[in-house]
Amino acid sequence: MNDNDRRQRTEGYTFLVLFCLTIPAANWLIGHAGTVCVSNGPCLVPVAPGIMAPSGVLMIGLALVLRDLVQRRLGVEFGIGAIIVGAAISAGLAPPSLVVASAAAFLLSEFADFAVYTPLARRRLVAAVVASSVVGLVVDSIVFLWLAFGSLEFLIGQIIGKLWMVLLATPFVVYLRRRDERVGLTAA
Repeated sequence: MNDNDRRQRTEGYTFLVLFCLTIPAANWLIGHAGTVCVSNGPCLVPVAPGIMAPSGVLMIGLALVLRDLVQRRLGVEFGIGAIIVGAAISAGLAPPSLVVASAAAFLLSEFADFAVYTPLARRRLVAAVVASSVVGLVVDSIVFLWLAFGSLEFLIGQIIGKLWMVLLATPFVVYLRRRDERVGLTAA
């Protein structure tokens, strides 16, 4: 195994672990961290002037990017495996009243992300990550809010909060793409 293969596997497994950790982090944040915590409801954070969102959205935006990076480093099979494991973790950690909403939103949003990312990734990595994440975060927000609450009240805040994390992660994706080109590292 050469240095690039070792680097690719190490980074892939690191992204996979981080991806899996975003799910318990999102569940913890939503119940414990925010500028406002609603009684028997989520903790909220401001995501834009006058717009609040449940604090867990920050980790879900990051999860979408990390899943793309898992697929880039370890391959399509690991990308799909990460989605399935992530949905199971999400269902296992969600409060009983939110298990179906949490697991369904995770599964559908990650597969929507996968469907957009996969055909674009070889030619335009950064565009693939951003486009797939935007599709995934919209699907996640709509499915979760509708199944959990029968309402899209926090939709704009959810989308903005997740989008912030995608935008914050984009310079790292640009760095990876440039470094990969420089050292001759190709996608799995």
